[in-house]
Amino acid sequence: MRVFVTGASGFVGSAVVRELLGAGHEVVGMVRSDEAAALLKEAGAEVHRGDLDDLDSLRAGAAASEGVIHTAYVHDFRDFAEAARTDLRAVETLGEALVDSGRPLLICSGTAFSPGVVATEDNPGDPEGSHMYRLASEAAVMRLAERGVRASVVRLPPSVHGEGDHGFVPRLVDIARAKGVAAYPGDGANRWAAAHRHDVARLFRLALESAPAGTRLHAVAEEGIPAREIAEVIGRGLGVPVASVSDAETNDHFGWLGRFFSLDLPASSAVTRERLGWQPVGVGLLSDLGAGHYFGSAEGGTGVS
Repeated sequence: MRVFVTGASGFVGSAVVRELLGAGHEVVGMVRSDEAAALLKEAGAEVHRGDLDDLDSLRAGAAASEGVIHTAYVHDFRDFAEAARTDLRAVETLGEALVDSGRPLLICSGTAFSPGVVATEDNPGDPEGSHMYRLASEAAVMRLAERGVRASVVRLPPSVHGEGDHGFVPRLVDIARAKGVAAYPGDGANRWAAAHRHDVARLFRLALESAPAGTRLHAVAEEGIPAREIAEVIGRGLGVPVASVSDAETNDHFGWLGRFFSLDLPASSAVTRERLGWQPVGVGLLSDLGAGHYFGSAEGGTGVS
């Protein structure tokens, strides 16, 4: 299958590209920079230049493909709502190019839509009443599934981890390094679901090949890891003490990440495993943290992936 992948140089997208190529698919990857284009060519994929604001480029890439995997996202933590609006426009543009074709469209979303309750694939979430802005893109996918697009959603857990991670966990490492303490909110019992990026990439491939239209899938290998255990491994890795911060201190200590790190965000993938035969095999988050590569740099990343 000839697959158009947005965000092809990103942390998740680049793993998806390698997974697809390894399974014999052709890949056309959308990138913005010359450096990313060179890496994509080296991997064996074709290059398509564009970004999420270039709707003509998105439309052309989708129209010339036999399937689309949309992993690009503007990771601007200062304005979640605007990032979600950009994503929604991109999803609608990609989908319009595939209407009545029966071709697959897969998008990324997240499992963090039901704090305090184990998120399941059968729960559509509430785009109007949730902090999870990306549910609007999910709703767009479900509408496309009724218009002749084999459209599906792959929800990612709060931590998709592995070497090269530039998401939330590296930011926690940076904060602990800067403040000299690996902290956790309250009693640290709140949980984050997690999965290794290679397991996530394999799920995208399986979904591309066989997921029915309107399917919601959870790329979750570990249902919920307590925040305190994450902090303890970070503390050992940096050689700093581990301590609790009160609810009142959470935002001051963690900045914009404080509210999110304090949420209880477990998620199940039981339906996904049964439906597609997906079985995660990658190392768990705590073991991945303990391997040491998360502590080799003082930089955390944002931007578009």
